[in-house]
Amino acid sequence: MGAIDKTEIAELIRETRALTKLSQIQFAAKLGVSFHSVNRWENGRTKPLPLALKQIEAVLYSLGDRGEDLLAKYFSSGRS
Repeated sequence: MGAIDKTEIAELIRETRALTKLSQIQFAAKLGVSFHSVNRWENGRTKPLPLALKQIEAVLYSLGDRGEDLLAKYFSSGRS
């Protein structure tokens, strides 16, 4: 993943949650982080640590075809 700003992170989190149909609390539990972390990311106040971004990428990969667009949009590796 290249450099990504807080606004893009906020969009990534929001779009990933919408795709997975998870609340902020549920998404936080899935990633093993606090609700407050997800809330701050989604509101553009902070950025996730690289490990959390890898977990988000893994969630998108696990969605198969449904996650492809977001992988291509936010992660340079994308799906082949």
